Amino acid sequence: MKDTFPAVERAMSVPRWRSLLFVPAHVPRFVETACERGSDGVILDLEDSVPEDQKGEARGQLPECVTKVGRKGASVLVRVNHGLRALAADLDAAVIAGVDALVLPKTDSAEWVLEIANAVSGLERERNLAPGRIRFLAQIETPGALQRLAAIASAHPRMVAMALGPEDFSAAVGGAPEFDLLLAPNLSVLFAARAAGLLPLGFIGSISEFSDTHKLREAAVHARRLGFAGALVIHPTQVAIFNEAFSPSSQELEWAHTVVAAENDAATRGLSAFSLNGKMIDPPVVRRAHEILALSSNN
Repeated sequence: MKDTFPAVERAMSVPRWRSLLFVPAHVPRFVETACERGSDGVILDLEDSVPEDQKGEARGQLPECVTKVGRKGASVLVRVNHGLRALAADLDAAVIAGVDALVLPKTDSAEWVLEIANAVSGLERERNLAPGRIRFLAQIETPGALQRLAAIASAHPRMVAMALGPEDFSAAVGGAPEFDLLLAPNLSVLFAARAAGLLPLGFIGSISEFSDTHKLREAAVHARRLGFAGALVIHPTQVAIFNEAFSPSSQELEWAHTVVAAENDAATRGLSAFSLNGKMIDPPVVRRAHEILALSSNN
């Protein structure tokens, strides 16, 4: 049975996530400093970065970790495991007050999203938590999932964002995480997310490359020009780069203000399209200007 919750929860606003910093939930020194890094959100990881024999300990520490990483206002996310037994234990630990979203790795079908959504709803009811508050960020990490992106993106109102997992995806197809291999799947995730009203997160490259800051900045700027809203981060040095790259520049803001002012003038003359500095400005261009100003106000 598909679970339901009040319409007010379905209409929750899409968050502004320029950077989401992964932190292994079992390492206290990383958890302690996560809120100082400036990321829009912190992902407490129970999956790949936590050794199998320490996952139980990480789950037990989760309530304290959630409080620590969220104390300066960052969104708090928890990445759960994919395997059924580990996932059940993860959900039991992670569906608690203070958690804003779950990161679902290796998401490959809408049915999988629905199963997890039903389990989360049951836990919310048992624990008197606000129904539907915990959202889902789906990681797309297999070629099979690419064939079902539209269904995954619209699987449940809890869905809020999608991102390609470049390392896992590349391994799944027997390749290396290089631009040529990652461009098409990233764009597929971007298009499916936008069509469903979700945040598309990511950039065209390997998430593990954090030492070459110039290359990383170029990749992030390019990603935003393609339409991505932010990216997942595995090292604190990436945070400032992504926050800047996924925010409007001063030149963009000046252009947007100019367009909106000209739009208002044109409207008084009954025009929906007009010329500005030798270029034709029509409704799609005006919409982009308003979106840039909206991004600025949310930073």
